[in-house]
Amino acid sequence: MPEALTQLLRDLGVADPGGSGWKVVLFTFFAAALFTWRFTPRVRAFALRVGWADEGGGRRVHRGRLPNAGGLAIFAGVVGALLLASLLRPIVVDDVMIQMLAILFGGALLVFVGFLDDQYGLSPGFRLMVQTAAALLAYLAGVRIEAAFGSPLDPMFSLFLTWLWIVGVTNAMNLIDGLDGLAGGIAFIAAVGLLLASARYEERAAATLILAALAGAALGFLRHNLPPSRIIMGDAGAYFFGYTLATAAILGYVKVTTVFALVPVALFLLVPILDTTQVFIRRLMRGQNPLATPGQDHLHHALFRKGLGQRRAVFVLWGLTFFTSALGLFLQGLPAVALVAYAVGVGGALGFALWRRGLAERRGK
Repeated sequence: MPEALTQLLRDLGVADPGGSGWKVVLFTFFAAALFTWRFTPRVRAFALRVGWADEGGGRRVHRGRLPNAGGLAIFAGVVGALLLASLLRPIVVDDVMIQMLAILFGGALLVFVGFLDDQYGLSPGFRLMVQTAAALLAYLAGVRIEAAFGSPLDPMFSLFLTWLWIVGVTNAMNLIDGLDGLAGGIAFIAAVGLLLASARYEERAAATLILAALAGAALGFLRHNLPPSRIIMGDAGAYFFGYTLATAAILGYVKVTTVFALVPVALFLLVPILDTTQVFIRRLMRGQNPLATPGQDHLHHALFRKGLGQRRAVFVLWGLTFFTSALGLFLQGLPAVALVAYAVGVGGALGFALWRRGLAERRGK
């Protein structure tokens, strides 16, 4: 390999530029993007035939009925890409494989429950119970926030923080999914940022591969989900994005010694976290159940009231997500070249998806 390329990979944070790991990560990303891109129309056609659709209104801006089974295509894209990647470079470290399987199993559980909720409606209490079970599964597999205060209560504090983070981010991604392309774009931007942070460490191979697959699937789905959307991800997709991002973000390298230790990680998902926090506070003050009361109280609704249309509101929240994610990378010590590559890569990929969606719209597809 040319020395210039090796140095560039080092600057980008690749732990082993001379190895094959970074090539597998790239393959995983593109495989997930292509698979999700091509599979989503099939899911859409089938959903229309069987009536898997969501009405507009409430917290959603779209009008009429849209297929809401996009989460199935996203999940299939991630799993398919990871299966292909494991064939190319088998993971032999038991802990890594266990953690990957735990995340995927927990994600599958939430996809299933989210899908049932999309079609038939489930109680908030039942959804919270399943989310808690998925969070506990991740915790038992070693995907946890380690508390290191030196007190006998550290294990309980670790469990509580892990549960709060995973369940909180899972619901945050679901609650912010109210505009075409918004949640998918945020998931893509955050996943790429977390991927750059994770790729510097060989021991985070599980997180790196999962984030590569998740970013690819998000990009592939955006081709069909950008406004005007042809399909939405539904609770199944939003839960999967939230749960997978939350678990991958803390996999192997979050140890809490002060209340501020989570800040660099939380910055990647700050927009949905802030949106959900203000929604919870507003609804609790009105005496409403925050998880069961759709409303016009999200950040994008505030942007609407300032005169921004749907596309501009999406772009503003994408931009905020990129800014906070770049700040998270800066706080974790990534060099300027990595930040520039992050900006160019994210901007180019989203621009390409927008261009392809525009071409399809002009062709009536």
